[in-house]
Amino acid sequence: MTLDDWLRSLPIDYAIVDGVLDLLTGVFVLVGAFLSLAAGIGLIRFPDAIARMHATTKPQIAGITFIIAGLVLQDRTWQTFWILFAVLFFQLLTAPISAHMVGRAGYRTGVMKRDRIFVDELRDAVEHAQDEAEEAAETGAIPIQVPSSDAARDTGAGEAEPKS
Repeated sequence: MTLDDWLRSLPIDYAIVDGVLDLLTGVFVLVGAFLSLAAGIGLIRFPDAIARMHATTKPQIAGITFIIAGLVLQDRTWQTFWILFAVLFFQLLTAPISAHMVGRAGYRTGVMKRDRIFVDELRDAVEHAQDEAEEAAETGAIPIQVPSSDAARDTGAGEAEPKS
């Protein structure tokens, strides 16, 4: 049974219900398009990787949710619902993870503007990891030198270089 069949069985005029659902579809798609546009503008306008990461993930996920809801309301079949649900599920699963990785990479390589950070919760963890890596390198456990964030920013490199 599709949603249309269920709606036809209601004691309400189907034409009115269909018109309301079409109106909701239009509103949802427009809101989703506006949020996606805001994500695109934020990607262009914001100054560093952390701000761009925030601008592209939050409105983009909300925008795609509204657009998918509008598509489901327009088609009203279970097949469309489950396919679009899978699309939304994988977007919700991958967008925050990729944004987190981009943010950490931007932090560690120094591509972000540190003066814009008010509370730096990651600094202590990164310094602790660098200290542990240096101690392990001194004992011979790791034959590499881990550059600091400043050295990575100055050289443009984000990877460790072998010791000479």
